[in-house]
Amino acid sequence: MVSQALAMLQPQACCVSSSRCAGLSGAAFSSASGVKSIVSSYAVSRRDGRALSSKAAASKFGSSFLSGPAVSRSGLFPLNASLNSRLEERRPRKGSLVVRASAVESGADEGAAPDGSTSPVVPAQPSELAKTLQLGSLFGLWYLFNIYFNIYNKQVLKVYTFPVTMTNMQFAVGGVIVMIMWLTGLHKRPKITTSQLLAILPLAIVHTMGNLFTNMSLGKVAVSFTHTIKAMEPFFSVLLSALFLGEVPNPWVVASLLPIVGGVALASLTEVSFNWAGFLAAMASNVTFQSRNVLSKKLMVKKEGSLDNINLFSVITVMSFFLLAPVTYLMEGVKFTPAVIQAAGLDVKVIATRALLAGLCFHSYQQVSYMILQRVNPVTHSVGNCVKRVVVIVTSVLFFKTPVSPINALGTGIALSGVFAYSRVKALGKGSKKEEKKEA
Repeated sequence: MVSQALAMLQPQACCVSSSRCAGLSGAAFSSASGVKSIVSSYAVSRRDGRALSSKAAASKFGSSFLSGPAVSRSGLFPLNASLNSRLEERRPRKGSLVVRASAVESGADEGAAPDGSTSPVVPAQPSELAKTLQLGSLFGLWYLFNIYFNIYNKQVLKVYTFPVTMTNMQFAVGGVIVMIMWLTGLHKRPKITTSQLLAILPLAIVHTMGNLFTNMSLGKVAVSFTHTIKAMEPFFSVLLSALFLGEVPNPWVVASLLPIVGGVALASLTEVSFNWAGFLAAMASNVTFQSRNVLSKKLMVKKEGSLDNINLFSVITVMSFFLLAPVTYLMEGVKFTPAVIQAAGLDVKVIATRALLAGLCFHSYQQVSYMILQRVNPVTHSVGNCVKRVVVIVTSVLFFKTPVSPINALGTGIALSGVFAYSRVKALGKGSKKEEKKEA
């Protein structure tokens, strides 16, 4: 280290003119002795396990340099500037040797600051653009899974007329996905108490019935008609909330329900595939699903610890399978076997593949729906659900080439516009309530 510092001084002495060199020799040698003293001190300090800071080195160098013989400022300044520049290049950089020496002395962690103190490491937050892209991707997956579920499900139910068996198979596929998710650590497994299970049980019952009635309707009427009837969910939500929760709707909410009811009625009167079994099953699905929402408010399941929305849905899925399994056996028996499928003149591989894909899409679209609900408010989710229904109706009409009359299309459009108006009215109503609370 000492020899390097002396070697650094030698080129500087050679670069000045001979006349200047004679006048500055005393200063140069005094500077050299000062640097030698600092470097020696630095070597001793480094050997003792201590690092000399750059400020201390500069101070010590300055005092040694100025202790030399007096010379003119015009002759001294060029030499001093060049020496400072050279020493700046050789000096230890911040965060390298100084930090390591400090860490050796104090025994601090790797995350310690240069002065020995530790500062919390703040994780980088995703940008707004990244959040928007992520949310948009989730909405796209929600719609895509829902479209494919309705297509594969309808293809199977048209030829395999066992909706209870199909519904329980879909719960079974969802249960397998849930177990894989918990066992692999993709999502933290919840710790469920007995009181929580008892509170979730009514939700699981109505969830099971809602999906069962939906499959019954899909097996009897066109996909587009089933979803047109299911557009009446807001009507039953308001009705059940008024009956069981005492929530009286305001006039704007009631007004938004009129086009929903009128549009569904108009579409039903002109529906080519209309039959009462499919119509009533879809209506029963509306009642049970909206009962689930009312029960959620009334029972108020405590989401303690790791019981978030996704785990709550996962627990309901597993419970639904065990609830429907005995009902499936009593109502339809064991019907999903190669012998039964072949006896019906169907291709076992095709039916099994489509049933499996329907089950995967069934669980996936509901899981993604809960993931979206964790990121947006319920009103935004409701508007997204309205758009999803439009997308499903249009794609099913195009895929299955369902005949649609102009009046039928008009009725469907009126009903869906009413659902959108209902969502907007609920959003404005909630906003005013919040503002009234803040003002109060």
